[in-house]
Amino acid sequence: MPLPIQKTPDELLPATPTRMRYGVSDMTLWRWENDPALGFPKPIRINGRRYWRIADLQAFEARQASKREAA
Repeated sequence: MPLPIQKTPDELLPATPTRMRYGVSDMTLWRWENDPALGFPKPIRINGRRYWRIADLQAFEARQASKREAA
């Protein structure tokens, strides 16, 4: 079995693995992108495809965790 490839924070994650990371549909991901109150990072578009920096996703996750702890 091959070892999983470790991603650095500066690497880009395409839309499908990003959806899998959060267990959401493409429509939910689109809604998150367009909800300024949520603060989900904007994608980087390359040839019409969406990519997210792993560091941006990790920062989003940290903000969400701190919100849960404060509640």
